[in-house]
Amino acid sequence: MLRNLWLTFAQAITVMLAALFIVATFQPQWLPARLSSRPSAEAAGGDKPPVPLPAPAAGAATGRDAPILSYSEAARRATASVVNIFTTKEVRVPRDHPLLNDPLFRRFFGEQFSQRQQASSLGSGVIVSADGLVLTNHHVVESADDIEVLLTDGRRAKAKVVGSDPETDLAVLRLELQGLPAIVFGNAETARVGDIVLAVGNPFGVGQTVTMGIVSALGRNQLGINTFENFIQTDAAINPGNSGGALVDTEGRLLGINTAIYSRSGGSLGIGFAIPASTVRQVMDQIVASGSVTRGYIGVEPQDVTPELAEAFKLPRKEGTIIAGVMRGGPADKAGVKVGDILVAVEGKPVTNTANMLSTIAQIKPGDVATFRFVREGKEFDLPVTVGKRPKPGQRLE
Repeated sequence: MLRNLWLTFAQAITVMLAALFIVATFQPQWLPARLSSRPSAEAAGGDKPPVPLPAPAAGAATGRDAPILSYSEAARRATASVVNIFTTKEVRVPRDHPLLNDPLFRRFFGEQFSQRQQASSLGSGVIVSADGLVLTNHHVVESADDIEVLLTDGRRAKAKVVGSDPETDLAVLRLELQGLPAIVFGNAETARVGDIVLAVGNPFGVGQTVTMGIVSALGRNQLGINTFENFIQTDAAINPGNSGGALVDTEGRLLGINTAIYSRSGGSLGIGFAIPASTVRQVMDQIVASGSVTRGYIGVEPQDVTPELAEAFKLPRKEGTIIAGVMRGGPADKAGVKVGDILVAVEGKPVTNTANMLSTIAQIKPGDVATFRFVREGKEFDLPVTVGKRPKPGQRLE
């Protein structure tokens, strides 16, 4: 009896499937849309056009919830705040005189046989306040005699340098204009590798340009570009003239200031670097307040502790920085720091490498006493160090 019931059930299922196939083939409109095997006659070009889907509500599904087909709104917001910067400076060029090849002659008479010429360069900048503050790179305006800014609305204005910081390659300019479109700062600390970013600037002087890429890496340092490095790396095309321009997220918020590229040809090879917005804001606030940046300093020559170095010298740790030199009479020397000590923490914050050490000490106010933890002969100990003021680049260390 059980067998007869099973046969009856199987035959019923077979009949139902056959009926469903026939209906789906000849009368698909009788079926729900998900069961239909082909588009309806209207959608296929019949009398009635397909009903358009309603547009998503603003903010209902963005970012990772729905595909973004255009970044035009982010570009619109960012480009209004990015400016072109033109600088000129006077240089002396020797005239074509054979005696000028003689160093002694050139030393005493060279100025009389030279002529003045104007050297011009270009870069980009970002408006950060409605009352005329503009951020750019230090190297864009370094030694410039004249700085002119071109806004997106076609206006031109002279700019003055409020202050600059060669060690992060940042500078702040002032325009005598009001009501400018200031960019909104984003949070570079929440950026992740793979996030979409836009680079805005004036490459090769062709005019304002927007390129797209992703965040390729975070926290890039020890590149030898600046003293203090914590770069956002991106493959968004950055070329000469983009320096000082904006790296923004998909909402048009500032993530960083474009500052350098890795290139053997002078053009973009997909490796560009931007100073993160967190560093930019710290430097900008100090420059606006005092015209310069003040950093902490203890007067040592550090060297990274690498696994190979730790093994070769049988060091107890594979992280930290070795004190390879101590400046005589400096803060570290006065506190009792010795060559060969390993710095492992500052004010309880672990020190992993030289870049991390420099950044941590730089944030301590000169004159404050901070606790430094060292390792000497395999034993950890704490030393209070009165932090000094970091000399400016090129300034003699006393």
